Amino acid sequence: MKAHDDASSLRSGIASVVDEDFSVKDAIGGVRGAIESVLPGLAFVVVFVATRNLGVTVIVAASIAAICVVARLLMRQQVRSALTGVLSIIVCLVWAWLSKDAKNFYLPGFLTNAFWIIVLVVSLGIRIPGIGALVEFVRNPVTSGFRQWVDVWRSDRHLLRAYVVTTWVWVGMFALRLVVQLPLYLMDSVGFLGTARLVMGVPLFALTIWISWIFISPQIRRREAQEAAKAAVQAEILDMDTDTDTHMVTDADTDTDVDAKTDVNTGTGDGQQ
Repeated sequence: MKAHDDASSLRSGIASVVDEDFSVKDAIGGVRGAIESVLPGLAFVVVFVATRNLGVTVIVAASIAAICVVARLLMRQQVRSALTGVLSIIVCLVWAWLSKDAKNFYLPGFLTNAFWIIVLVVSLGIRIPGIGALVEFVRNPVTSGFRQWVDVWRSDRHLLRAYVVTTWVWVGMFALRLVVQLPLYLMDSVGFLGTARLVMGVPLFALTIWISWIFISPQIRRREAQEAAKAAVQAEILDMDTDTDTHMVTDADTDTDVDAKTDVNTGTGDGQQ
């Protein structure tokens, strides 16, 4: 579930990179979305550090996550993202509860970060940068002809370079989380680990999205301008071909009329003789 939650966040963030009018706030789901993402984790670390009671900590964090969903339901707002967040929080809470160790609340996050590092590095190894594939799928979803779809955007050297660089930026983000947080996990420092998780959660995610937009957006705008210019040229050529065909048909009709009149005049002359 945690991996699914991060995948949803990644997709929504990547979708904002495609927009010309980029907004960090929209990329992280708005102010409310950011608050809903932070509150359960913040409650977990604060309550546990204050009480050292895992049971109370789990109840408080789960209650806050549930309240976020209920509030959206009462206000008739979309609940999918909030519900996905609640499910991921529940997985973390259950993991911590079953292990009787508060630090294991953060273990699914480590697995998720490691998963995305592997996926993105493999995508770079096969020369289909993962972030580029996500961006292009948002721009032009495909259900067939995958190889042709990939070849189209990979043929743009500048765009491909931007996708490669951005994919490495995301690898760096996930790796940085592990480098900073794993030692705190091994030292059983729940307070510092929780703080690091909060700082390297939404804020670091927003920074990574912004960097992605800096690299990718200019290349997408350039490509769109090229595609628009190419489409305009093709339309102009089509119009010219249509006009040429129309003139040919008109000329043919004119020739037919002239021939018909000539035949009539010839016939009339013969009759008079």
